[in-house]
Formats: sequence, structure tokens, C-alpha cells
Amino acid sequence: MIPLLVGAVTTLLTVLVHSLIPATIVMGVRHHLARGRAGNWFWDVVLVMVFTLLALAAHLIEFAFWALSLVLCGEFSNFTAAFYYSGNTYTTLGDSTTVLSARWRLLAPIEAADGMLMFGVTTAIIFAVIHRLIEAKFGLERNAPPGTP
Repeated sequence: MIPLLVGAVTTLLTVLVHSLIPATIVMGVRHHLARGRAGNWFWDVVLVMVFTLLALAAHLIEFAFWALSLVLCGEFSNFTAAFYYSGNTYTTLGDSTTVLSARWRLLAPIEAADGMLMFGVTTAIIFAVIHRLIEAKFGLERNAPPGTP
């Protein structure tokens, strides 16, 4: 039961980190639109790059939360090894050289599921930003019925 609790708490921390990203991105897109930069190829590329790097930073922080959990559980003696293992597990790449002890083995699939979900959220956010920039570029009205000029 303890591994399930540790996995749930760590997952909640990663969800919290990832919950901060959309608000930041929405503010950035609004700022971008208000300055009239939307539709300008250069500024659109800069915006998507910045948001993608921001999302990557969030994922790295989330690896670190999982690594810290693994160190605190006694599965790793140093943070660097735990971070490497966590990166492999979170991204679902896997690492056949390291196997957690029987007591903590449940953390690996929980971390992998968490990583898949958080990468899905990242993909949705980036897609939404690109979609909004395309709307701005081509002057498409939001909430307009299809076929309206």
C-alpha cells in the first residue's frame, strides 16, 4: 500500500507542475496576440519554441520528483542514478539494467503511466497554441459557424 501512496503523491506533484504550464502559455499567447505578432512567421516560431522548451523543463522537473521519491524510498543511493532511471521510466523508454526491489516495483509502471499522460498534455497544449496561431494568421473567427466568411 505504501508504494501506491508514494506513486500517487509523486504523480500529484507532476500534475501540479504541469498544471502551471497552460496558464503560463495562455498568458503568453494573449500577449502575443495583443501585440499583433500572431501571424508573423518569426514570432510564431519563437513562441512555439519557447513553449516547447518550457514544457520540456516541466518534464525534467517531473523526472526529478520521481528521482527524489526513488532516493527517499532507498532504491537509489544517489540522485544522478535515480534521475537517469526516472527519465527512462517516465518516457517509457525503459532500462533493463535496473530493476526496483519487489517492495517498490509498482512505482515503475505508475511513473510510466504518469509520463505518458503528461506528454499527452504537453502535446495537446502545443497543438492548441499552433491551432490558435493558424487561426490568427488566416483571420479565422473563433466560434464562427463553418462556411461563414
